[in-house]
Amino acid sequence: MLKRIRRWLGLERNPAEVPAAQWDRVERGLPFLDFLTPPERIRLRALALEFLASKEFHGARGLRLDDDILLSIALQACLLVLDIGLEAYAGWVGIVVYPGDFVIPRREFDEAGVVHEYEDEVLGEAWEGGPVLVAWFNEGAHPPGVNVVIHEFAHKLDMENGGVDGLPRLRAGMSRSAWAAAFSEAFDAFRAEVDRGAQTAIDPYAAEDPGEFFAVVTETFFESPHHLRARFPAIYEQLRRFYGLDPAAAARSPPEDRT
Repeated sequence: MLKRIRRWLGLERNPAEVPAAQWDRVERGLPFLDFLTPPERIRLRALALEFLASKEFHGARGLRLDDDILLSIALQACLLVLDIGLEAYAGWVGIVVYPGDFVIPRREFDEAGVVHEYEDEVLGEAWEGGPVLVAWFNEGAHPPGVNVVIHEFAHKLDMENGGVDGLPRLRAGMSRSAWAAAFSEAFDAFRAEVDRGAQTAIDPYAAEDPGEFFAVVTETFFESPHHLRARFPAIYEQLRRFYGLDPAAAARSPPEDRT
């Protein structure tokens, strides 16, 4: 497998291209890529192969990582940095893929200083300076409305300037105050909606904290851009400038936007 990828990258003799049928097969499982122009898609594929050469993948609990899985994860991770550049993912190399959700042991202290240990069932986790952990689901088994890969790699971008606080390293020309104003207002409004039990098109997990809000709205930006633009236009505009992409401009509008 790794040798084949090295051939794709021209690092072995007799390099071979990824077959067009394989690209098509993998990308059919990622319909949110359809907004990309043909030149952008070509650039994304090249970036994905470069990404695969720079990272180390490990299958957990006996999961065999075939080429389709690797390409799918790489395409999704690189979509976020298509305009930003792969250097945003520098400083760490590991990606651990689990066959479905998994458990992470937690250890916390309460206000009285008492230690509480428990097991946290998760779909993914990104560690500052360390690996990205993601759950992989076979076709048809994926939890609805969740994109684990985009979510965790959004956290990695958030961590670029330290911590997970919903304020990543902004692009040149972007305003920290404009970002903070847009995200603070939207986060407060969304958390109030969730607290009163309102139905939302955005995963309620976004109400956990500003870092999770950024990761979840990034998922929505790519997977349901019209929903995000309709509900939080200021957030959509900030993400459009940050990612350098405009999915709603090219994606077909749904028949009805929910709030």
